[in-house]
Amino acid sequence: MRFNHRVNGMAKTDFRSVDEYVETFPKDVQATLETIRRTIQKAVPEAEEVISYQMPAFKFHGSVLLYFSAFKNHYSIFGATQGVRKAFKNELSRHEGTKGTLRFPLDEPVPVKLIRDIAMYGTKENLERETKKTSRVPRGEFRVSSEAVGQGSREGPGQR
Repeated sequence: MRFNHRVNGMAKTDFRSVDEYVETFPKDVQATLETIRRTIQKAVPEAEEVISYQMPAFKFHGSVLLYFSAFKNHYSIFGATQGVRKAFKNELSRHEGTKGTLRFPLDEPVPVKLIRDIAMYGTKENLERETKKTSRVPRGEFRVSSEAVGQGSREGPGQR
């Protein structure tokens, strides 16, 4: 069950900032959300804070790194990639939900080191994905191989 985000009796669904989102929770939950927020900010100072899918999120190099949200008895961090789940398998064994969702009980201390490490690992993955995107040859184009220079041979799709 998710907290009931209400302002003046109406459901709040158009958050404009992370502060606005966090303020809709009880004080103890606000403290937890602020701890998560500060942890990610310190781990990845270059990340941009945004609201996406009506939740706080951090973008790094154009891609969302992590989302976070609170519910009745737990808070979740969303966006844990397969690489994150594999790299932190032991630490996440009792927190893993479905499809990249990590669930943590609200009545336990925030695992600051783990969240920091997950955020830093995610930045590495984002940078690797970005590097792969920029090094791909667009479909239908070709590259001249270094051996072929001066020989008049070109490599293109289906050519060798």
